[in-house]
Amino acid sequence: MLEVLHLTVRYGAKPVLKDVSFRLADGEILAVIGPNGAGKSTLVRALSGILPPECGSIRYDGRDLCALSVQERARLIAVVPQARSLPAGFTAWQVVSLGRTPYLNWLGQLSPADEELIWEAMRRTDTQHLAHRLVGELSGGELQRLLLARAMVQATPVMLLDEPTTHLDLQYQIGLLNQMVEVVRQPIAGNGNGKAHQPAALVVLHDLNLVARYADRVLLLVDGCVQAYGTSAEVLRPQLLSEAFGIPLEVMRSPNGKYPLVVPLMA
Repeated sequence: MLEVLHLTVRYGAKPVLKDVSFRLADGEILAVIGPNGAGKSTLVRALSGILPPECGSIRYDGRDLCALSVQERARLIAVVPQARSLPAGFTAWQVVSLGRTPYLNWLGQLSPADEELIWEAMRRTDTQHLAHRLVGELSGGELQRLLLARAMVQATPVMLLDEPTTHLDLQYQIGLLNQMVEVVRQPIAGNGNGKAHQPAALVVLHDLNLVARYADRVLLLVDGCVQAYGTSAEVLRPQLLSEAFGIPLEVMRSPNGKYPLVVPLMA
């Protein structure tokens, strides 16, 4: 379990995250939502080790992530970043193979087991046919699937996805999130130990209806503070969301009755 307790992060003198606490269990998908500037991407950066916390703790299975080396942390947390600034001259295979970096020997050589993991991740993200294509030739949707494959071969217990559906059309949004669910529900073997591995996923999303469909739990951030944390039914409530986003919103059931459906109220 990933456990975040009383996390506070500052940019200079300005606190961006304030006393944030939550837990993320293995096999769980946690969606982080909130208005622009709420601290969602800052949370991802803090969990990944890019930003040091001012106070509070980040632990996985009792281990303090802030006390670990970069390599040790990279074996516990994989990131699917919001930015897509990948080296244009790399092939798709090379991008995905970077996920095995924390496990390579001092010569940096991939083993047959590493290569098997890479092909399996590319198969599961439908990117194997792109293996020899250059990154500069690929679409945004193809790049995002490569980044998900790279995180998969990193074989970590926690995956962080920072707005992975941004700039993707609806088809690619649904496809990518379905692949994320598959990774969590049907784990891939990794780390050379032959054991299947079931990660947890924390994903930053803007579309509240995608949140309702895919998340097991939801964390609502407003001005760097936890406004609500719980199931979709507990967090996606009209008054709570309207106050957080500053517009009147209504929550109803989807036509199939399975999920909450969030819609703005018309003037």
